[in-house]
Amino acid sequence: MMGDLLLDRARALWKELAARPVEFSSSPDGANVVVSPGSRLCPPLWAGIVVLGGASIITVPSMQVGQVMAGVSSKLSGEELVDEDRLREVLAILDGLGPASLFYLDRADFLPAQGGAAVEEAVDGDDELAALLSRAGDEDTGESGMADITSPAFVIREYDDVVAAAGYQVWPRSVAHLSVLVAPGHRGRGLARVVASAAVAHALDAGLLPQWRARPRPSKRVALALGFRELGSQLSVRIA
Repeated sequence: MMGDLLLDRARALWKELAARPVEFSSSPDGANVVVSPGSRLCPPLWAGIVVLGGASIITVPSMQVGQVMAGVSSKLSGEELVDEDRLREVLAILDGLGPASLFYLDRADFLPAQGGAAVEEAVDGDDELAALLSRAGDEDTGESGMADITSPAFVIREYDDVVAAAGYQVWPRSVAHLSVLVAPGHRGRGLARVVASAAVAHALDAGLLPQWRARPRPSKRVALALGFRELGSQLSVRIA
């Protein structure tokens, strides 16, 4: 029952981000496709696909693209819809973002990190935190989303340098979208789990639903170690 509630909350978020009325479908006839130029499932003029609990929704920028995606979704399973390589076999795709696995956490399932490095809350304008974002590079920093957090930043320091940081951005439907970043040269030491645990605890105490969106396998392992459940995937594609 709790799993159903978690899935319902996750689906409610993505239905709102679709910016047009749409329901998740597990019909053999395919996903529910809605024309929504203002969709937040994907960049402007792209198609956004979200599959949660085996049911899917797709937002598209135009009726023409909608007809194409409706036809494709009637032939592919939900798992295939978020497989970019499989989609490329049946669609002319110019570019793609993802797929990213979507994880969610109920408070009862939270497995906080025990021991490890000390975590502290960074102050506004923390130069060492800014240095971490710069040191990690544009790609890793962008992937982490740390520059966009609206929560406090939780950090681990070594010799006054911030080597790991985590926080979250508040999304609609009281969702906390987690962000974690570890400095190059300090990865593989369990710092991500420790610092993320502090951010997750803060989100739960604020009554928010933690969401973890992951592409790299190490990120998925951290989510699972903290008690998150993988409920689905998200993929955005730009169609020729």
